[in-house]
Amino acid sequence: MTELAPLPRVVLGSLAFGVFWMLAVFPSVPFLPIGRTAGALLGAVLMIVFHVISADDAYASIDLPILGLLFATMVVGGYLKGAGMFKHLGALLAWRSQGGRDLLCRVCVVTALASALFTNDTCCVVLTEFVLELAAERNLPAKPFLLALATSANIGSSATPIGNPQNLVIAFNSKITFLQFFFGILPAMLAGMGVNTVMLLCMYWKDLEGASPDEVAAGKEMEAAEEGRSPASVLSLKCGASPASANGAGLRQRQNGNGHGHDADSVMSENISTKHRWFMQCSEQRRKLFLKSFAYVVTVGMLVAYMLGLNMSWTAITTAIALVVVDFRDAEPCLDKVSYSLLVFFSGMFVTVSGFNKTGLPGAIWNFMAPYAKINHVSGVTVLSLIILLLSNLASNVPTVLLMGDEVAASAATISAAAVTRSWLLLAWVSTVAGNLSLLGSAANLIVCEQARRAPRNAHDLTFWSHVVFGVPSTLVVTAIGIPLIGKISI
Repeated sequence: MTELAPLPRVVLGSLAFGVFWMLAVFPSVPFLPIGRTAGALLGAVLMIVFHVISADDAYASIDLPILGLLFATMVVGGYLKGAGMFKHLGALLAWRSQGGRDLLCRVCVVTALASALFTNDTCCVVLTEFVLELAAERNLPAKPFLLALATSANIGSSATPIGNPQNLVIAFNSKITFLQFFFGILPAMLAGMGVNTVMLLCMYWKDLEGASPDEVAAGKEMEAAEEGRSPASVLSLKCGASPASANGAGLRQRQNGNGHGHDADSVMSENISTKHRWFMQCSEQRRKLFLKSFAYVVTVGMLVAYMLGLNMSWTAITTAIALVVVDFRDAEPCLDKVSYSLLVFFSGMFVTVSGFNKTGLPGAIWNFMAPYAKINHVSGVTVLSLIILLLSNLASNVPTVLLMGDEVAASAATISAAAVTRSWLLLAWVSTVAGNLSLLGSAANLIVCEQARRAPRNAHDLTFWSHVVFGVPSTLVVTAIGIPLIGKISI
Protein backbone atom coordinates (compact mmCIF):
# COMPACT_ATOMS: atom_id res chain seq x y z
CA MET A 1 0.00 0.00 0.00
CA THR A 2 1.20 3.49 -0.91
CA GLU A 3 1.29 5.87 2.05
CA LEU A 4 0.43 9.52 1.76
CA ALA A 5 3.13 12.09 2.52
CA PRO A 6 2.53 14.68 5.27
CA LEU A 7 -0.46 16.90 4.48
CA PRO A 8 1.51 20.10 3.70
CA ARG A 9 3.62 18.19 1.16
CA VAL A 10 0.52 16.64 -0.43
CA VAL A 11 -1.16 20.05 -0.74
CA LEU A 12 1.90 21.85 -2.12
CA GLY A 13 2.78 18.98 -4.47
CA SER A 14 -0.78 18.89 -5.80
CA LEU A 15 -0.66 22.66 -6.29
CA ALA A 16 2.58 22.42 -8.29
CA PHE A 17 1.16 19.60 -10.41
CA GLY A 18 -2.04 21.59 -10.91
CA VAL A 19 -0.04 24.51 -12.29
CA PHE A 20 1.77 22.17 -14.67
CA TRP A 21 -1.49 20.55 -15.78
CA MET A 22 -3.24 23.86 -16.35
CA LEU A 23 -0.45 25.21 -18.55
CA ALA A 24 -0.04 21.90 -20.40
CA VAL A 25 -3.72 21.84 -21.35
CA PHE A 26 -4.29 25.61 -21.63
CA PRO A 27 -0.88 27.08 -22.57
CA SER A 28 -2.29 30.55 -23.24
CA VAL A 29 -4.41 30.95 -20.12
CA PRO A 30 -4.96 34.75 -19.76
CA PHE A 31 -3.48 35.21 -16.28
CA LEU A 32 -0.31 33.19 -17.03
CA PRO A 33 0.25 32.89 -20.82
CA ILE A 34 3.76 31.41 -20.65
CA GLY A 35 3.14 28.23 -22.69
CA ARG A 36 3.62 24.50 -22.11
CA THR A 37 7.42 24.42 -21.94
CA ALA A 38 7.74 27.20 -19.38
CA GLY A 39 4.78 25.68 -17.52
CA ALA A 40 6.61 22.36 -17.19
CA LEU A 41 9.70 24.14 -15.85
CA LEU A 42 7.55 26.15 -13.45
CA GLY A 43 5.99 22.95 -12.13
CA ALA A 44 9.44 21.41 -11.63
CA VAL A 45 10.75 24.49 -9.82
CA LEU A 46 7.71 24.60 -7.55
CA MET A 47 8.23 20.95 -6.62
CA ILE A 48 11.77 21.77 -5.47
CA VAL A 49 10.92 25.10 -3.82
CA PHE A 50 8.08 23.45 -1.88
CA HIS A 51 10.49 20.66 -0.80
CA VAL A 52 8.24 18.01 -2.33
CA ILE A 53 11.30 16.58 -4.07
CA SER A 54 15.00 17.17 -3.45
CA ALA A 55 17.28 18.67 -6.08
CA ASP A 56 19.23 15.42 -6.40
CA ASP A 57 16.04 13.39 -6.84
CA ALA A 58 14.82 15.91 -9.40
CA TYR A 59 17.94 15.44 -11.53
CA ALA A 60 17.69 11.68 -11.13
CA SER A 61 14.07 11.69 -12.33
CA ILE A 62 15.02 13.13 -15.73
CA ASP A 63 15.11 10.16 -18.10
CA LEU A 64 18.18 10.79 -20.27
CA PRO A 65 17.69 7.74 -22.54
CA ILE A 66 14.27 9.03 -23.57
CA LEU A 67 15.59 12.55 -24.17
CA GLY A 68 18.48 11.11 -26.20
CA LEU A 69 16.13 9.05 -28.33
CA LEU A 70 13.82 12.02 -28.93
CA PHE A 71 16.76 14.23 -29.90
CA ALA A 72 18.26 11.67 -32.27
CA THR A 73 14.90 10.86 -33.86
CA MET A 74 14.37 14.54 -34.68
CA VAL A 75 17.85 14.78 -36.24
CA VAL A 76 17.28 11.66 -38.36
CA GLY A 77 13.83 12.96 -39.32
CA GLY A 78 15.41 16.20 -40.54
CA TYR A 79 17.82 14.33 -42.81
CA LEU A 80 15.04 12.10 -44.13
CA LYS A 81 12.96 15.16 -44.92
CA GLY A 82 15.91 16.65 -46.77
CA ALA A 83 16.35 13.36 -48.65
CA GLY A 84 12.80 13.64 -49.95
CA MET A 85 11.29 10.80 -47.92
CA PHE A 86 8.08 12.68 -47.20
CA LYS A 87 7.81 14.01 -50.74
CA HIS A 88 7.77 10.39 -51.88
CA LEU A 89 5.01 9.65 -49.37
CA GLY A 90 3.05 12.59 -50.76
CA ALA A 91 3.55 11.34 -54.32
CA LEU A 92 2.27 7.94 -53.23
CA LEU A 93 -0.92 9.57 -52.01
CA ALA A 94 -1.57 11.26 -55.36
CA TRP A 95 -0.47 8.45 -57.70
CA ARG A 96 -3.43 7.31 -59.84
CA SER A 97 -5.93 8.47 -57.28
CA GLN A 98 -9.48 7.44 -58.22
CA GLY A 99 -11.51 10.13 -56.50
CA GLY A 100 -12.12 11.45 -53.00
CA ARG A 101 -12.92 8.17 -51.29
CA ASP A 102 -9.86 6.47 -52.70
CA LEU A 103 -7.73 9.44 -51.66
CA LEU A 104 -9.14 9.37 -48.11
CA CYS A 105 -8.28 5.67 -47.78
CA ARG A 106 -4.73 6.37 -48.99
CA VAL A 107 -4.29 9.20 -46.49
CA CYS A 108 -5.38 6.89 -43.66
CA VAL A 109 -3.15 3.97 -44.65
CA VAL A 110 -0.02 5.92 -45.64
CA THR A 111 -0.20 8.20 -42.58
CA ALA A 112 -0.72 5.31 -40.15
CA LEU A 113 2.18 3.26 -41.52
CA ALA A 114 4.52 6.26 -41.77
CA SER A 115 3.70 7.39 -38.22
CA ALA A 116 4.73 4.02 -36.83
CA LEU A 117 8.25 4.59 -38.19
CA PHE A 118 8.73 8.37 -38.21
CA THR A 119 6.51 9.52 -35.28
CA ASN A 120 3.03 10.95 -35.58
CA ASP A 121 4.10 14.55 -35.01
CA THR A 122 6.67 14.46 -37.83
CA CYS A 123 4.18 13.01 -40.32
CA CYS A 124 1.57 15.62 -39.41
CA VAL A 125 4.07 18.46 -39.84
CA VAL A 126 5.16 17.45 -43.33
CA LEU A 127 1.91 16.03 -44.77
CA THR A 128 -0.74 18.57 -43.70
CA GLU A 129 -0.17 21.15 -46.44
CA PHE A 130 0.24 18.45 -49.07
CA VAL A 131 -3.09 16.86 -48.10
CA LEU A 132 -4.77 20.28 -48.26
CA GLU A 133 -3.47 20.79 -51.80
CA LEU A 134 -4.61 17.34 -52.93
CA ALA A 135 -8.11 18.01 -51.61
CA ALA A 136 -8.29 21.47 -53.21
CA GLU A 137 -7.13 20.17 -56.60
CA ARG A 138 -10.06 17.72 -56.59
CA ASN A 139 -12.62 20.21 -55.26
CA LEU A 140 -12.97 18.21 -52.07
CA PRO A 141 -13.59 19.54 -48.54
CA ALA A 142 -10.50 19.71 -46.36
CA LYS A 143 -12.08 18.58 -43.07
CA PRO A 144 -12.39 14.81 -43.77
CA PHE A 145 -8.76 14.65 -44.91
CA LEU A 146 -7.44 16.62 -41.93
CA LEU A 147 -9.37 14.34 -39.59
CA ALA A 148 -8.02 11.31 -41.46
CA LEU A 149 -4.46 12.63 -41.15
CA ALA A 150 -4.65 13.41 -37.42
CA THR A 151 -6.55 10.32 -36.28
CA SER A 152 -4.59 7.88 -38.47
CA ALA A 153 -1.29 9.35 -37.29
CA ASN A 154 -2.25 8.67 -33.68
CA ILE A 155 -3.55 5.16 -34.37
CA GLY A 156 -0.53 4.20 -36.49
CA SER A 157 1.97 5.56 -33.98
CA SER A 158 0.70 3.13 -31.35
CA ALA A 159 2.43 0.18 -33.07
CA THR A 160 6.06 0.99 -32.24
CA PRO A 161 8.07 2.43 -29.35
CA ILE A 162 9.29 5.24 -31.64
CA GLY A 163 5.80 6.17 -32.86
CA ASN A 164 5.10 8.70 -30.09
CA PRO A 165 6.60 9.95 -26.80
CA GLN A 166 4.38 7.93 -24.44
CA ASN A 167 5.38 4.71 -26.19
CA LEU A 168 9.02 5.63 -25.64
CA VAL A 169 8.34 5.97 -21.92
CA ILE A 170 6.52 2.62 -21.84
CA ALA A 171 9.23 0.81 -23.83
CA PHE A 172 11.99 2.03 -21.50
CA ASN A 173 10.12 1.45 -18.26
CA SER A 174 8.75 -1.97 -19.22
CA LYS A 175 11.90 -3.30 -20.94
CA ILE A 176 9.68 -4.68 -23.73
CA THR A 177 11.72 -5.23 -26.91
CA PHE A 178 10.93 -3.46 -30.17
CA LEU A 179 9.58 -6.63 -31.81
CA GLN A 180 7.51 -7.63 -28.77
CA PHE A 181 5.98 -4.17 -28.70
CA PHE A 182 5.36 -4.14 -32.47
CA PHE A 183 3.72 -7.54 -32.76
CA GLY A 184 1.82 -7.07 -29.51
CA ILE A 185 -0.03 -4.00 -30.82
CA LEU A 186 0.07 -4.58 -34.60
CA PRO A 187 -3.29 -6.46 -34.85
CA ALA A 188 -5.05 -3.75 -32.85
CA MET A 189 -3.43 -1.01 -34.92
CA LEU A 190 -4.44 -2.57 -38.25
CA ALA A 191 -8.00 -3.18 -37.06
CA GLY A 192 -8.21 0.33 -35.62
CA MET A 193 -6.89 1.88 -38.82
CA GLY A 194 -9.50 0.01 -40.87
CA VAL A 195 -12.39 0.88 -38.57
CA ASN A 196 -11.37 4.54 -38.40
CA THR A 197 -11.22 4.70 -42.21
CA VAL A 198 -14.67 3.10 -42.58
CA MET A 199 -16.14 5.55 -40.05
CA LEU A 200 -14.69 8.49 -41.96
CA LEU A 201 -16.11 7.17 -45.23
CA CYS A 202 -19.54 6.66 -43.67
CA MET A 203 -19.64 10.12 -42.10
CA TYR A 204 -18.37 12.02 -45.17
CA TRP A 205 -19.46 9.73 -48.05
CA LYS A 206 -21.40 12.41 -49.96
CA ASP A 207 -18.79 15.10 -49.32
CA LEU A 208 -16.10 12.96 -50.94
CA GLU A 209 -17.60 12.86 -54.43
CA GLY A 210 -15.74 15.91 -55.79
CA ALA A 211 -14.31 15.95 -59.28
CA SER A 212 -12.62 12.95 -60.85
CA PRO A 213 -8.90 13.18 -61.73
CA ASP A 214 -9.77 13.28 -65.45
CA GLU A 215 -12.17 16.19 -64.91
CA VAL A 216 -9.54 18.07 -62.91
CA ALA A 217 -6.93 17.59 -65.65
CA ALA A 218 -9.41 18.59 -68.35
CA GLY A 219 -10.33 21.73 -66.42
CA LYS A 220 -6.69 22.78 -66.13
CA GLU A 221 -6.08 22.24 -69.85
CA MET A 222 -9.19 24.24 -70.75
CA GLU A 223 -8.19 27.08 -68.45
CA ALA A 224 -4.70 27.09 -69.90
CA ALA A 225 -6.01 27.06 -73.48
CA GLU A 226 -8.36 29.99 -72.79
CA GLU A 227 -5.52 32.14 -71.46
CA GLY A 228 -2.88 30.95 -73.91
CA ARG A 229 -0.58 29.45 -71.30
CA SER A 230 0.60 25.96 -70.44
CA PRO A 231 -1.14 24.05 -67.61
CA ALA A 232 2.05 24.33 -65.54
CA SER A 233 2.05 28.13 -65.75
CA VAL A 234 -1.64 28.28 -64.73
CA LEU A 235 -0.88 26.15 -61.68
CA SER A 236 2.06 28.38 -60.79
CA LEU A 237 -0.09 31.51 -60.95
CA LYS A 238 -2.53 29.90 -58.54
CA CYS A 239 0.40 29.41 -56.19
CA GLY A 240 1.34 33.09 -56.42
CA ALA A 241 4.28 32.85 -58.84
CA SER A 242 4.77 34.70 -62.13
CA PRO A 243 4.89 32.86 -65.48
CA ALA A 244 8.55 33.69 -65.82
CA SER A 245 9.37 32.25 -62.43
CA ALA A 246 7.26 29.20 -63.23
CA ASN A 247 9.21 28.60 -66.43
CA GLY A 248 12.46 29.11 -64.57
CA ALA A 249 11.39 26.64 -61.91
CA GLY A 250 10.50 24.10 -64.56
CA LEU A 251 13.88 24.56 -66.22
CA ARG A 252 15.67 24.08 -62.92
CA GLN A 253 13.68 20.92 -62.27
CA ARG A 254 14.65 19.51 -65.65
CA GLN A 255 18.28 20.38 -65.01
CA ASN A 256 18.09 18.54 -61.69
CA GLY A 257 16.98 15.44 -63.55
CA ASN A 258 13.80 14.90 -61.57
CA GLY A 259 10.38 16.41 -60.97
CA HIS A 260 11.09 17.81 -57.53
CA GLY A 261 12.51 21.24 -56.83
CA HIS A 262 15.36 21.57 -54.34
CA ASP A 263 14.37 23.09 -51.02
CA ALA A 264 16.76 25.85 -50.02
CA ASP A 265 16.15 25.16 -46.35
CA SER A 266 16.68 21.43 -46.74
CA VAL A 267 19.12 19.71 -44.42
CA MET A 268 20.59 17.96 -47.44
CA SER A 269 21.28 21.19 -49.37
CA GLU A 270 24.69 21.17 -50.99
CA ASN A 271 27.64 23.45 -50.35
CA ILE A 272 30.25 22.11 -52.75
CA SER A 273 33.12 24.13 -51.33
CA THR A 274 32.88 22.35 -47.98
CA LYS A 275 32.76 18.82 -49.37
CA HIS A 276 35.47 16.22 -49.25
CA ARG A 277 37.74 15.75 -52.25
CA TRP A 278 35.85 12.59 -53.19
CA PHE A 279 32.68 14.64 -53.45
CA MET A 280 34.44 17.25 -55.58
CA GLN A 281 35.32 14.60 -58.13
CA CYS A 282 31.67 13.54 -58.53
CA SER A 283 28.90 15.33 -60.34
CA GLU A 284 26.43 17.28 -58.23
CA GLN A 285 23.71 14.80 -59.10
CA ARG A 286 25.82 11.88 -57.85
CA ARG A 287 26.62 13.66 -54.61
CA LYS A 288 22.94 14.24 -53.92
CA LEU A 289 22.10 10.66 -54.80
CA PHE A 290 24.80 9.34 -52.46
CA LEU A 291 23.68 11.47 -49.51
CA LYS A 292 20.03 10.59 -49.99
CA SER A 293 20.80 6.90 -50.41
CA PHE A 294 22.96 6.92 -47.29
CA ALA A 295 20.13 8.54 -45.29
CA TYR A 296 17.75 5.76 -46.34
CA VAL A 297 20.27 2.97 -45.75
CA VAL A 298 21.28 4.01 -42.23
CA THR A 299 17.64 4.58 -41.28
CA VAL A 300 16.80 1.04 -42.35
CA GLY A 301 19.84 -0.12 -40.36
CA MET A 302 18.51 1.76 -37.32
CA LEU A 303 15.16 -0.03 -37.57
CA VAL A 304 16.91 -3.40 -37.94
CA ALA A 305 19.01 -2.63 -34.83
CA TYR A 306 15.80 -1.88 -32.92
CA MET A 307 14.39 -5.23 -33.97
CA LEU A 308 17.56 -6.99 -32.84
CA GLY A 309 17.08 -5.54 -29.38
CA LEU A 310 20.00 -3.10 -29.32
CA ASN A 311 19.81 -0.06 -27.06
CA MET A 312 17.27 2.21 -28.76
CA SER A 313 18.66 5.50 -27.52
CA TRP A 314 22.27 4.91 -28.51
CA THR A 315 21.23 3.29 -31.78
CA ALA A 316 19.33 6.42 -32.75
CA ILE A 317 22.17 8.70 -31.62
CA THR A 318 24.68 6.64 -33.63
CA THR A 319 22.46 6.92 -36.71
CA ALA A 320 22.11 10.67 -36.26
CA ILE A 321 25.86 11.26 -35.88
CA ALA A 322 26.61 9.03 -38.87
CA LEU A 323 24.37 11.24 -41.01
CA VAL A 324 26.06 14.38 -39.65
CA VAL A 325 29.57 13.04 -40.35
CA VAL A 326 28.81 11.81 -43.88
CA ASP A 327 27.07 15.09 -44.73
CA PHE A 328 30.56 16.55 -44.14
CA ARG A 329 29.65 20.12 -43.25
CA ASP A 330 28.68 22.25 -40.28
CA ALA A 331 25.80 20.44 -38.57
CA GLU A 332 24.34 23.59 -37.02
CA PRO A 333 21.58 24.05 -39.67
CA CYS A 334 20.42 20.51 -38.99
CA LEU A 335 20.64 20.81 -35.21
CA ASP A 336 18.69 24.07 -35.36
CA LYS A 337 15.70 22.08 -36.59
CA VAL A 338 15.57 20.05 -33.38
CA SER A 339 12.66 21.04 -31.12
CA TYR A 340 14.67 21.83 -28.00
CA SER A 341 11.55 23.24 -26.34
CA LEU A 342 10.06 19.73 -26.48
CA LEU A 343 13.14 18.31 -24.74
CA VAL A 344 12.93 20.98 -22.06
CA PHE A 345 9.21 20.28 -21.66
CA PHE A 346 9.92 16.60 -21.09
CA SER A 347 12.64 17.39 -18.56
CA GLY A 348 10.33 19.62 -16.54
CA MET A 349 7.50 17.11 -16.82
CA PHE A 350 9.69 14.25 -15.51
CA VAL A 351 10.53 16.28 -12.41
CA THR A 352 6.94 17.46 -11.87
CA VAL A 353 5.41 14.00 -12.21
CA SER A 354 8.09 12.46 -10.00
CA GLY A 355 7.34 15.04 -7.32
CA PHE A 356 3.61 14.40 -7.57
CA ASN A 357 4.23 10.68 -7.18
CA LYS A 358 6.19 11.37 -4.00
CA THR A 359 3.10 12.92 -2.41
CA GLY A 360 1.56 9.44 -2.45
CA LEU A 361 -1.70 10.79 -3.89
CA PRO A 362 -1.56 8.98 -7.27
CA GLY A 363 -0.78 5.71 -5.51
CA ALA A 364 -3.62 6.20 -3.04
CA ILE A 365 -6.10 6.90 -5.85
CA TRP A 366 -4.89 3.81 -7.71
CA ASN A 367 -5.18 1.65 -4.61
CA PHE A 368 -8.83 2.64 -4.46
CA MET A 369 -9.42 1.84 -8.15
CA ALA A 370 -7.15 -1.23 -8.47
CA PRO A 371 -9.72 -3.84 -7.29
CA TYR A 372 -12.04 -2.71 -10.08
CA ALA A 373 -9.36 -2.53 -12.80
CA LYS A 374 -7.92 -6.06 -12.99
CA ILE A 375 -6.93 -6.89 -16.55
CA ASN A 376 -7.94 -10.55 -16.23
CA HIS A 377 -11.62 -9.56 -16.28
CA VAL A 378 -13.60 -7.77 -19.01
CA SER A 379 -15.06 -5.38 -16.46
CA GLY A 380 -11.59 -4.61 -15.09
CA VAL A 381 -10.16 -3.89 -18.54
CA THR A 382 -13.15 -1.64 -19.26
CA VAL A 383 -12.68 0.35 -16.06
CA LEU A 384 -8.93 0.64 -16.62
CA SER A 385 -9.42 1.77 -20.22
CA LEU A 386 -11.95 4.44 -19.21
CA ILE A 387 -9.55 5.74 -16.53
CA ILE A 388 -6.73 5.97 -19.08
CA LEU A 389 -9.01 7.65 -21.66
CA LEU A 390 -10.14 10.30 -19.21
CA LEU A 391 -6.72 10.99 -17.70
CA SER A 392 -5.05 11.13 -21.13
CA ASN A 393 -7.40 13.92 -22.14
CA LEU A 394 -7.34 15.71 -18.79
CA ALA A 395 -3.63 15.47 -17.98
CA SER A 396 -2.26 14.51 -21.46
CA ASN A 397 -1.09 11.02 -22.40
CA VAL A 398 2.59 11.22 -21.38
CA PRO A 399 1.92 12.35 -17.78
CA THR A 400 -0.80 9.69 -17.60
CA VAL A 401 1.69 6.99 -18.58
CA LEU A 402 4.24 8.29 -16.09
CA LEU A 403 1.66 8.38 -13.30
CA MET A 404 -0.07 5.05 -13.97
CA GLY A 405 2.56 2.84 -15.62
CA ASP A 406 4.26 1.39 -12.56
CA GLU A 407 1.00 1.07 -10.62
CA VAL A 408 -0.77 -0.79 -13.44
CA ALA A 409 2.22 -3.09 -13.97
CA ALA A 410 2.49 -3.84 -10.23
CA SER A 411 -1.19 -4.72 -10.11
CA ALA A 412 -0.82 -7.00 -13.15
CA ALA A 413 2.24 -8.70 -11.59
CA THR A 414 -0.06 -10.26 -9.00
CA ILE A 415 -1.77 -12.14 -11.86
CA SER A 416 1.09 -13.38 -14.08
CA ALA A 417 4.23 -12.28 -15.93
CA ALA A 418 2.31 -12.27 -19.22
CA ALA A 419 -0.27 -9.98 -17.65
CA VAL A 420 2.45 -7.43 -16.90
CA THR A 421 3.46 -7.21 -20.56
CA ARG A 422 -0.17 -7.00 -21.66
CA SER A 423 -0.85 -4.24 -19.13
CA TRP A 424 1.96 -2.11 -20.57
CA LEU A 425 0.75 -2.71 -24.13
CA LEU A 426 -2.82 -1.93 -23.11
CA LEU A 427 -1.62 1.32 -21.57
CA ALA A 428 0.22 2.17 -24.79
CA TRP A 429 -2.79 1.42 -26.99
CA VAL A 430 -5.45 3.22 -24.97
CA SER A 431 -3.35 6.28 -24.08
CA THR A 432 -2.40 6.74 -27.74
CA VAL A 433 -5.87 6.26 -29.25
CA ALA A 434 -7.23 8.53 -26.50
CA GLY A 435 -5.49 11.36 -28.34
CA ASN A 436 -8.24 11.21 -30.98
CA LEU A 437 -11.00 12.04 -28.50
CA SER A 438 -10.60 15.80 -28.80
CA LEU A 439 -8.39 18.37 -30.46
CA LEU A 440 -6.47 18.85 -27.18
CA GLY A 441 -5.86 15.13 -26.70
CA SER A 442 -2.72 14.90 -28.80
CA ALA A 443 0.08 17.14 -30.02
CA ALA A 444 -0.45 15.64 -33.50
CA ASN A 445 -4.01 17.03 -33.53
CA LEU A 446 -2.80 20.50 -32.62
CA ILE A 447 -0.08 20.33 -35.27
CA VAL A 448 -2.60 19.47 -37.99
CA CYS A 449 -4.94 22.21 -36.77
CA GLU A 450 -2.24 24.91 -36.69
CA GLN A 451 -0.56 23.82 -39.92
CA ALA A 452 -3.91 23.85 -41.74
CA ARG A 453 -4.89 27.24 -40.30
CA ARG A 454 -1.58 28.86 -41.26
CA ALA A 455 -1.17 27.15 -44.66
CA PRO A 456 -0.20 29.70 -47.35
CA ARG A 457 -2.72 28.09 -49.73
CA ASN A 458 -6.01 26.28 -49.13
CA ALA A 459 -5.99 27.14 -45.41
CA HIS A 460 -8.70 25.54 -43.26
CA ASP A 461 -9.73 26.10 -39.66
CA LEU A 462 -10.32 22.73 -37.98
CA THR A 463 -12.34 23.71 -34.92
CA PHE A 464 -12.54 21.94 -31.58
CA TRP A 465 -16.17 20.91 -32.08
CA SER A 466 -15.74 19.71 -35.67
CA HIS A 467 -13.02 17.38 -34.35
CA VAL A 468 -15.06 16.18 -31.36
CA VAL A 469 -18.04 15.20 -33.54
CA PHE A 470 -15.91 12.54 -35.20
CA GLY A 471 -13.24 12.07 -32.54
CA VAL A 472 -15.48 10.84 -29.70
CA PRO A 473 -17.23 7.97 -31.54
CA SER A 474 -14.04 7.02 -33.39
CA THR A 475 -12.00 6.86 -30.16
CA LEU A 476 -14.55 4.76 -28.29
CA VAL A 477 -15.10 2.28 -31.15
CA VAL A 478 -11.43 1.96 -32.15
CA THR A 479 -10.33 1.51 -28.53
CA ALA A 480 -12.97 -1.15 -27.87
CA ILE A 481 -12.14 -3.10 -31.04
CA GLY A 482 -8.39 -2.99 -30.40
CA ILE A 483 -8.36 -4.04 -26.74
CA PRO A 484 -9.19 -7.76 -27.32
CA LEU A 485 -6.42 -7.91 -29.95
CA ILE A 486 -3.65 -6.59 -27.68
CA GLY A 487 -0.95 -9.17 -27.13
CA LYS A 488 -2.51 -11.78 -29.43
CA ILE A 489 0.79 -12.17 -31.29
CA SER A 490 3.73 -12.87 -28.98
CA ILE A 491 7.35 -13.68 -29.80
